[in-house]
Amino acid sequence: MSPFRSGRLGLLLVIAASAVRAAPAQAQAQAPAGSAFDSTEAMIPMRDGVKLHTWIFTPKGIATSLPLILTRTPYGIGGASGCFAVSCAELAEEGFIFVFQDIRGRFASEGQFVMLRSPRDRKDPKAIDESTDTWDTIAWLLKNVPRNNGRVGMLGVSYPGWLTVMAMLDPHPALKAVSPQASPASMFLGDDFHHNGAFRLAYGFEYVAMMEGGKEFTQFQFDQPDIYNWFLGLGSLAHVDEQHLHGKYPTWENFAGHPDFDAFWQREALMQYLDRVTVPTLNV
Repeated sequence: MSPFRSGRLGLLLVIAASAVRAAPAQAQAQAPAGSAFDSTEAMIPMRDGVKLHTWIFTPKGIATSLPLILTRTPYGIGGASGCFAVSCAELAEEGFIFVFQDIRGRFASEGQFVMLRSPRDRKDPKAIDESTDTWDTIAWLLKNVPRNNGRVGMLGVSYPGWLTVMAMLDPHPALKAVSPQASPASMFLGDDFHHNGAFRLAYGFEYVAMMEGGKEFTQFQFDQPDIYNWFLGLGSLAHVDEQHLHGKYPTWENFAGHPDFDAFWQREALMQYLDRVTVPTLNV
């Protein structure tokens, strides 16, 4: 089999893009009984010493070296093996080594989680971002995963799609194809936390509480069942942190501190960093 067949890789990446879904931390990512895969758990070291939790699924009895497909996510990889029966079944039949990773600071990975971490200052040799973590992950995989052929594809949807785009900013030479899907591009002008600058209060509040309340998912404990009325009575955003969040949610501080399209949000906008594309890309 040709490692990355022209045309078929792009189609298959689309099919498998939603492979990882949120799962409880205690869920095990081992391949299910009777699976065609052997699973290996690893803590992959980054350049600053932080280790990222990773599951690797290798087809049993492979007779030839295979390419790897990497998905990185903040939503937990406990249920990763479930994709082989559904969203990445076709990819599994085609023949790939699958890799799923908790990003920095999430679930079983070490380090500090930063929501949509900005691209690093390349003048600082010690700086890290999602592109360096991806580079270091790929470098480790090439050296430590048996029977890989030195070629890597990457995909993801929504936040994992954004992580895929970040890998394109400074791509490892072994990264041969990517499919970022439904990736945010501007958190002020896009359709996630803002709609063309109009803040999405309920979504922003609940998502930040879910993602920054701990390494795993946390739910904000509303004191009434009617959430719509709760938000109606919330009052000024300036008081939300004092009354409810108590300085524990950095992304909320960004919302409250930057109500306009200022330098902060301009720096967050992703497209300015994609001045050229060096990796074959299927954007969905």
